[in-house]
This record gives sequence, structure tokens and C-alpha cells, in this order.
Amino acid sequence: MPISDHRRPHSVGKQWRLCPFWHSGTPSSSSSSSPTQNLQPQSAKSYQNGVVSNSQSSSKASLVAKTILPAKRRLRLDPSNNLYFPYEPGKQVKSAVRIKNQSSSHVAFKFQTTAPKSCFMRPPGGILAPGESIIATVFKFVEQPDKNEKQPDKRCKVKFKIMSLKVKEGTDFVPEMFDEQKDEVIIERILRVIFLNAERPTPALQKLKHQLAEAEVELELRKKPQVDTSPKVVEKGLVIDEWVSYCIILLAFYIQ
Repeated sequence: MPISDHRRPHSVGKQWRLCPFWHSGTPSSSSSSSPTQNLQPQSAKSYQNGVVSNSQSSSKASLVAKTILPAKRRLRLDPSNNLYFPYEPGKQVKSAVRIKNQSSSHVAFKFQTTAPKSCFMRPPGGILAPGESIIATVFKFVEQPDKNEKQPDKRCKVKFKIMSLKVKEGTDFVPEMFDEQKDEVIIERILRVIFLNAERPTPALQKLKHQLAEAEVELELRKKPQVDTSPKVVEKGLVIDEWVSYCIILLAFYIQ
């Protein structure tokens, strides 16, 4: 897995701009002595201008619709909207999120955060085959609370953005692919950080501990070298040759 991308994240907000629609007007026809001769060229030009105008309008309308309508999500996240961390001031705490490719294509994913100095992800990105899933671990350093702050705020201003990009099978993951193909990148989710009381057992805290344990198991499996499980063909070797030679000698002895 590649090293975490510590570059400054892109802005989350985006200004949507609607493209104006231009309608080409019908050019004025030149004067002619015959009304019949005037009518046919003007009708032909109006028809052509109408086709061009409708084509341009359709193209611009498709562009606006593509911009406004939300793109279909390629990834399914669990949790889907938040990242839960145990609240332990002065320590580095961990969260986890399961990422599953629910599309029919190979999908690359990548993390970005608004606090790259205090947070990092493992893995920071990767490629998932159709139906494949992975549990990503997120690390965050928890600052000490202010002296006047008795109860820490459960919400935090830090956010994480998960982006996806459709890729071909066999593609190697590099973070730069998201910049090179930025028009095809989808922002899957923007996750908010929520702190949990580490001393109070809750369903969210229990689920977090279970996911972190699964993430450690997956990490150990990825570290182990791949074992070749393909069937092996046993060929005739030295031991077999010696056994055949022994049988031939024994058979010749009995014949004598």
C-alpha cells in the first residue's frame, strides 16, 4: 500500500455554475424580386439554425444535468457518515471504516483530511475489485482540552474525505491518478469526527473495537507472502529411477 498523501487537501465546497443558453437568431435574408425565391432559402436557413440551436441547447442541458445531479456512489462505507474515536487526551487514538466496492468495475479510493499533521490513514488509498472490501484504520492525536472545558465536545472540526475513481483491472495505485483524471473522480463521503467516552461501553464503541481487531487481522494477512496453492505435477525423478532400476535387477535375478 502506498504512503499516505500529506498534501494539502482540496476545498470541500464547490460552486455550481449554470451554463447560459445561447440561441442563434435567424439571419435576415437578402431582398429579391421574386417572393417564391425568397421563401425557400429562408426556410432552409431557419431549419438549419433550429437544428444547430437545439443541438447546442441539448448539449448544454446535458452538461448542466451532469453537474447538478449527484453521481452514483461506487463505494459503501461502514460507518457511513462519521468516524468514531475514543476520547483520550494526549494520546494517539484509532478509528476504523469498512470500504466496499459495490460497483461492477475496479475502483481506486483515496483519503484526504483537513488535519494532515495530526491524522493519517492506513492504507491511505488502494484499488478494490468488484465486491471486495477492506477495513481502513485512521489514526488521530487528541489534543488536551482547555482548562475551562469540563465536558469535551463530542464533535470535532476535523473532516475526512473519501474519493473514488474507476480504473481498469491490473492498474497499479498511485495517488497522482486522482489529479490526472480529476474529471472522473467522485467524492464518496465526507466523514465527521465524533469522540466516544472510552470508559463507557456503548454499541458504537464495541463496534469500533471489533472493526479495529478485524483491521489488524487483515493487515497481518497482507504482510504474509502469497502461498502458491496451484496443483503441482509430480514428475519422474531420481527416487523413481532408482526404484525402477531395483525392480529390473530383481526381475532379472528371478529369471535366472
